[in-house]
Amino acid sequence: MQTSLLNNNSNNGGSVNSGANIAGNSAAETKDMFTKLLVAQIKNQDPLSPTDPSQFINQLTQLSQTESLQNLSTLTSANASVLQSMQVLAMGAQVGSDVLVSAASVKLGTAKVAGEITLGNASGKTTLVLTGEDGVKHNVSLGTQPAGVVPFAIDPGALGLPPGSYAMSVETSSKDTPTIAISGRLNSVRMAGGGNVALNVANVGEVTPSDIIAFNGKSASATQSSL
Repeated sequence: MQTSLLNNNSNNGGSVNSGANIAGNSAAETKDMFTKLLVAQIKNQDPLSPTDPSQFINQLTQLSQTESLQNLSTLTSANASVLQSMQVLAMGAQVGSDVLVSAASVKLGTAKVAGEITLGNASGKTTLVLTGEDGVKHNVSLGTQPAGVVPFAIDPGALGLPPGSYAMSVETSSKDTPTIAISGRLNSVRMAGGGNVALNVANVGEVTPSDIIAFNGKSASATQSSL
C-alpha cells in the first residue's frame, strides 16, 4: 500500500494536516514535522504490503526543495532590505540638489516654477492646462513646438494664480499626451510604509525614486549652507 505525506493520506483513513501548515512554518519546524510524520507513516504501514522506499526518497527530495525555497525567500527579503537601506543612503546624499520630477500636479506659491514637457511629435498649438482645487482651469500657451523637450515656466503672479495645488495636463494639436516634469529642490528622504522610499521635493510634494528624471546638482546657496 502506497501512502503520500503530500496528499495527507494514511492507511487507516485518517488525514495528516501538512500542506498549508508546512508552508507557513520555519525550515526547522518543517523538518521536525516531516520527521514525525515519516516515523508515523512507517509505523502505520501495512507489514504485508510495505511502502515502496522510493516514495520516502521522493518525499525527502520534496522536503529539501521546500527548504531551499524557504531559504531563498528569506535571502531575497534580506537582500531587498539591504538594497532599500542603500537606496536611502544614496538618495540622502542628494538632499539639497535640484531635481527634475515626473509629476501630474504642482504646488504653487509666489515664486516661478520651471518645468518641461517631452513631445513625441511637433505641435502647432501647445497648451499647459493648470486646474485648481476649485476646478477652475488656467491655460499657459506654449505656442508652436517641435518634437522633443519643451521647457516652460509658471509665473503665479503674472497668471493671477493663488497659492495652492494644481493638476497639470497638456493639450497639443498632434493629440500627444506628453510627460510633464517639474523642477524642485530635494528636501528630504525617508522610509515610508511597506519599506518604500519617499522623497519630498519642493513644488511637488512626496514622490518615489522612480519619479526622478534627473539630478541637476546643488545650487551654490545650498552648497554653502551645508558647509
